Amino acid sequence: MTEQSSSGRRFALTRRRMILGGSLVGGALVVGYAVTHPMQVAGAILSGGGRDPEPSAFGSFIRIAPDGWVTIVNRQQELGQGIHAGMAAIVAEELDADWDRVRVVDSRSNFRAYGVQGTAGSRSISGNWDQMRKAGAAARFMFVSAAAARWNVARGSIAVRDGIVSHPPSGRSASFAELLAGASLQEPPQSPTLKQAGDYRLIGTDRVRRKDVLPRITGAQIYTQDVRRPGMLVAMVAHSPRFGGRVARFDPSDARRIKGVVDVFAIETGVAVLAENSFAARRGRDALRIEWDDSEAERRSTPDITRHYEDVANGRTDLEPAEFAMKGEDAGAPFTGQVAEFAFHFPYLAHAPMETLDCVAKVDGWDVSITSGAHLPIVDQVQAARVALTIPGKVDVEVIPAGGSFGRRGLMASDYVVEAVRVAKHARGRPVKLIWTREDEMAGGYYRPMSHHRVWVQIGADGFPERWRFRSVCQPLLPFGGNPQAVEGIVESPYFSTATSVDGKLFSPRFPVPVSFWRSVGHSYTAMVMEHMIDQLARRAGRDPAEYRRILYQRAGASRRVAVLDELCRRAGWGTAIEPGWARGLAVHEPFGTVIGQVAEVRLEQGKPIVRRVVAVVDCGIAVSPDQIAAQMEGGIGFGLSAALYGAITLKDGVVEQGNFDTYPVLRMSEMPAVETYIMPSTGRPTGMGEPGVAPIAPAVANALLALTGKATDRLPFMGGGMV
Repeated sequence: MTEQSSSGRRFALTRRRMILGGSLVGGALVVGYAVTHPMQVAGAILSGGGRDPEPSAFGSFIRIAPDGWVTIVNRQQELGQGIHAGMAAIVAEELDADWDRVRVVDSRSNFRAYGVQGTAGSRSISGNWDQMRKAGAAARFMFVSAAAARWNVARGSIAVRDGIVSHPPSGRSASFAELLAGASLQEPPQSPTLKQAGDYRLIGTDRVRRKDVLPRITGAQIYTQDVRRPGMLVAMVAHSPRFGGRVARFDPSDARRIKGVVDVFAIETGVAVLAENSFAARRGRDALRIEWDDSEAERRSTPDITRHYEDVANGRTDLEPAEFAMKGEDAGAPFTGQVAEFAFHFPYLAHAPMETLDCVAKVDGWDVSITSGAHLPIVDQVQAARVALTIPGKVDVEVIPAGGSFGRRGLMASDYVVEAVRVAKHARGRPVKLIWTREDEMAGGYYRPMSHHRVWVQIGADGFPERWRFRSVCQPLLPFGGNPQAVEGIVESPYFSTATSVDGKLFSPRFPVPVSFWRSVGHSYTAMVMEHMIDQLARRAGRDPAEYRRILYQRAGASRRVAVLDELCRRAGWGTAIEPGWARGLAVHEPFGTVIGQVAEVRLEQGKPIVRRVVAVVDCGIAVSPDQIAAQMEGGIGFGLSAALYGAITLKDGVVEQGNFDTYPVLRMSEMPAVETYIMPSTGRPTGMGEPGVAPIAPAVANALLALTGKATDRLPFMGGGMV
């Protein structure tokens, strides 16, 4: 079996080359390292393979041009987390490329070429670590083999550094550009030799900086709002003000009279207005007269739902629970002796990214094209095909950077993409840009779910927990697979190390308010549950909160937590004097495989917490890009602190009360604390960093307020009156 390149040269398509996907196409060496897995094969059949916009039949992650420039193909979504630099550095390290001559391009949606494309769970670096290392190492091997053949020397005598291949004994050297043709003829290794961490020259250094800064700061970066297509129309959709509401009837006559309005029609999610521009679309939508059918809509107010959750947690319900974190035969027996009781309540939260939802879609017969800052392009591809009555392989998804998301663009339902395709079906082959306003997005749902937790702890004579009992209530994020995200951060807690029994029951009510993944997911509230409880238990025991944690960690064998805690206390000056009116609060959590500790310095000013300094220590395995880790820590702390201080979506008679940042305030720059980030040295695999910084900040502040006032916090946001 042979394959022909665009230059007409034929080469043998061997099993190794098929696995590696290496070929010389258009004068550029293209290498992609893929692993065949039964689930991937099934997914390829489901997706129809997709269109491959890259110059390789089997996938490509590295392109080396005739001038020696190395281009890394990034299959993940750039949402502001800076993964371009990390992904490129992993490849460049193993390839020994010149970092100053490495660039990154984003891939389109293509299962056959890139496997499952999804940016979630803080897994961009950790999930691509092995594959991208192997791709770089394989390409390096091919250049070494080409040089060895040219100079008739052993491969082991050849060195590579900064894109230059050399033979030190003879003094000969050649650049990647000079060896490109010969390297493309080499048989790629099936299991390339990878570097040891001690040999890294790029990974873990301050040289690994973002490569997309210039277009972002100059405004040259293209987002979906910037996309223009010949003949493009703009669409806005009027949605029901209540979740579960449907269009009963509508009068489009006033909307049709607006200059620039092209069409008005009902779709499954509301009434769409198609126009020549966004101004006309907005005016047309405002002119609509719609009667909504609320017979199946959510009509309760937030206090009603809150009382329902409290009733469920207190056993006043027939809702069947699922068990979690079960330990010990006496888990269901009554508690005796000293018992501490806790309650925590968390509101719905909006994602509120700076770029609101938008998508460009075109439906032309069987062919569908989509341009969007998508989290899950493979899912969007399948959902778009379903709505357009075509096959996924006929759907081309161009993934471009997004101005934030925090999970909102990563739904299994692909809600805004599906809506764009539904509207585009009415546009007779013209491209359509769907735009959601801030008010649309704020009231449109898919929030971080409301949750409620009741906890009882039986305390031993030594002041440490003997038995635990949890009753947690939270809407499930998915229609399948249970509800594990609601209690992540609880089930694996090292704080159970002194307990003889743990009895956890999770109730998962379902109703029309749509919920979805939100940055840090369940950890965004379970960190508060566990870390604020531990401080209160330490206080009851008359022990320092850090010492109390250390003992529990040691008994649990949680050595990483011990190391992070010790470094955190040292860096934050834990136990040293602080000015009157200020207090320190501590929290340690382990989301997405990363151990993270934070100490917040807090005071109260007219009832408002003021946070001036946060010290953070993180163990995230090998630090690919220390600068970006620090940036993610700062961003996560700002995001989490904003939610802890202000964040709440509330309903009145089923209608969302928040519409924009005037009623859903976010942290201002003047409120952002100084953040110091310290990274623990490690040779372990990289773990997540996009989300972990969010989780510990709320309990760190709550624990500081506890030290300052003696009052615990039983609900968030702080400015919503959660101190008791």
